[in-house]
Amino acid sequence: MAGHPATSAANELLVAYRHDIHKLTGDAHDHADDMFAGVPVNDPVPHGADSDAAALSRPAGQPQQTVEAHGSHYRLSLCTGRSQRETITGSDPEATIRELVTESDPEADHRAWLTNAVVSAFNESVYYPYTSLKYHTLLVGALVDNYCAGHGFDELALVVDPGDTLVPYRTIYTDERFCLRISPAATCEDRPYARLGSHPHRSWATTWQRLPAHPLATDTDQWARVLDTNLRRIRSWSTALQYLDDVRDGGAWQ
Repeated sequence: MAGHPATSAANELLVAYRHDIHKLTGDAHDHADDMFAGVPVNDPVPHGADSDAAALSRPAGQPQQTVEAHGSHYRLSLCTGRSQRETITGSDPEATIRELVTESDPEADHRAWLTNAVVSAFNESVYYPYTSLKYHTLLVGALVDNYCAGHGFDELALVVDPGDTLVPYRTIYTDERFCLRISPAATCEDRPYARLGSHPHRSWATTWQRLPAHPLATDTDQWARVLDTNLRRIRSWSTALQYLDDVRDGGAWQ
């Protein structure tokens, strides 16, 4: 499990959590400000972690608009098909951005990204509106932490932890029933895990299917079986994780 990083690693993690702030402010990358609230933002992520995380959720090559009538950074819900702009009506997105950007402790920033609902309203690419900026950012942070520790992508695995278990930087999804993280397979023999493979690609469905023990009660719960079936169809990592998030917050598990 990850410990508190050294100073240089801490800076790299903060870069990871701040690298796509321009998508929250609605700016194109080429014209985005390099500062927000006096803090550097929108910087390149070290170790190629941004492009690797993008490959987990988006197809390679020149992006194409997949939903013709939708060209904004507001995410489309896989549950309802509706824009998530309405979910942040009455909130203060700028205050949320300021809170995320000005946090100087990467461990606290990781927790903030995990629990923040406002950032769930945004996609990671206007071309792929069902993707999630929140979970793309968490994947980037997890990869940066693993790469900083000397682990290659081909060593990594999706690991299932007990509910409300938070491993700094590496946990990418959390709720009261189970948590998911990205860690080296060699360190996870006491937990159910499935390797990510030799290179990053849209492998959520196949990785989820290879877990030796599933966190959903598919043997006894009909809704869990439906949820599991849907998760076995989604290839994009950020889309699948956000789908879990939406279902959880929608109360469908209660």
